[in-house]
Parts: sequence; structure tokens; C-alpha cells
Amino acid sequence: MPSTPTTIFMIIFCLMSLASMLQNGFVITVLGREWMRNRALPAADMFVASLAFSRFCLHGISTLTNLLASFGFCYQANILGILWDFTNTLILWLTAWLAVFYCVKISSFSHPTLFWLKWRISRLVPRLLLGSLIMGGLSGIISATGNIIAVQMIISQGSLGNCTLGHTTLDFFRYTYLSHAVLMWFTPFFLFLVSFILLMFSLYRHVGKMRDHWPEPGDFRTQAHTMALKSITFFFIFYILFFLSLISFTTKAQTLQNQWLWPREVIIYVGISLNSIILMLSNPKLRKSLKMILKHPCCAKL
Repeated sequence: MPSTPTTIFMIIFCLMSLASMLQNGFVITVLGREWMRNRALPAADMFVASLAFSRFCLHGISTLTNLLASFGFCYQANILGILWDFTNTLILWLTAWLAVFYCVKISSFSHPTLFWLKWRISRLVPRLLLGSLIMGGLSGIISATGNIIAVQMIISQGSLGNCTLGHTTLDFFRYTYLSHAVLMWFTPFFLFLVSFILLMFSLYRHVGKMRDHWPEPGDFRTQAHTMALKSITFFFIFYILFFLSLISFTTKAQTLQNQWLWPREVIIYVGISLNSIILMLSNPKLRKSLKMILKHPCCAKL
């Protein structure tokens, strides 16, 4: 049985995941109704809805995986780990494309490529979403293939009584993980980082131009820059925490009994939950729907 501190962190993690699933479910419901009503969604809302659905799945998968692994159901946890890889990669690519979208739409650079993208990126969003799904699928295939090969290595080497079994299997997993991480995870992080830097530089240039006649509170471009940078800054924090979860995932098999596993998971997924809240509050439709719910008589009585 888990120790008392471990049990406490397990309960905190499960409650936090449930709250995050409810919050992302709210986003999916609101934007889903908008899509059903208009038969279309703005490009930015398509990214938000896709991220909300992916994070809803991620919290559910993570909770089941951690609980199964902690209570010794490692085989079932490994199967769910493949879905975790798929969802994980999908979220990273969606976040990167959302940052690129903000950068292209809001930045004030005069490069011809950016002008071309400004007019076409909204129409490219469905293709970017499809590309993210494809990258997530490739990630799941790589994860499943690695697990199958590792199991075959264990069976073959175990039947031969090979004492180097543990080292060989561990080296294989490390090599698979590094190749997988470079291809699937660091590429979207690079896209995100470039977009973040360009947005900061664009805001710096815009503010520099307005020094002689400081913009009034209604200056749209400054507000757009500021809003986008606030959202992307929280996304950047989310990325750092998320990469911690990716690194910790490679050592889960060795640290399942470690008392710091659940506290670490709580810290990492708190960042993801906070990022989802920031994304929801920065969306006008979601803010309006949330205010309507809070003003409902049932909520007012609480």
C-alpha cells in the first residue's frame, strides 16, 4: 500500500485532473455549440478547441497510467503509454502552430513571406491540424514499435540467460527516446520559440515607433501584441513543465516506487491546468459563456 504522503498526492493529482477535464470539457462544449450553430469556427478557435480536447484526453490517460503503474499493472500502463505519446505529441504541435498563428497575424514585419502567410494562414489551419494528428500518429507508432522490440529483446535474451539483459534493454529505450524526442518534441518547441522571439521583437519595434506619440488605451495593435505575448508566455512556462514530464516519463519504470513521483506529477500537471485556464480566459466567447454561467441563479445561491 502507498504511504500516507503518497496517497495524499495521488488524491490531489486525481482531483486536479478531474477539475481540468471539466474545464476543458466546458471549452469543448462552448466551441462545439458555436461550430454546430455556424457550421464553422474562426481559425484561432479551431486551435483552442483542438487543444482543449487533447488536454481532456491527456489528463484522463495520465491519471489511468499513473494509477495502473503504481498498483503494479505495468502492461496495461504501457498500452496507455502509447496513447499518452500520441496525445502528448499532438498537444506540442498544436501549441507550436498556435504560437505561429499569433506571430503571423499580429507581428508588424514587412517581409513578403509574412505578408503571404497573413492572407493564407487561416485557410491553412485545417491542414495544420491534420499535420499535427499525423505527427501524433507517428509518435504513437514509434512508441508501440519500441515497446514491441523491447519485449522481444527481453524474451529472447531472458531465454538465453543473458546477464546483460537490463543494460541492453535500457540502452535501447534511451536511443529510441532520444530519436523520438528530437523528431517529435523539439521540432515544435523550436517553432514555438522562434514565434515567441519574433513577437517580442515585433512589440519592441512597435513601441519604439510610438514613443513620440504614445498610444492611447484603445491602440489595437499594442493590445493585440500584449495579449498574445501574455498567452504565449504562459505557453512557454507550460512547455518547460511539459518537457519535465517527458523527461520523467523515460525514468518512470525505474522510479515507480519513488515517493517523489506523485508530487512531481502534481507540479507538472498544475502548469498544464493553469495554461488551459489562461487560454480559456483569453478567449472572448469562452469568457462570455463563463460569465453567463456564473450569473446563473443556481451559481448565485452557492
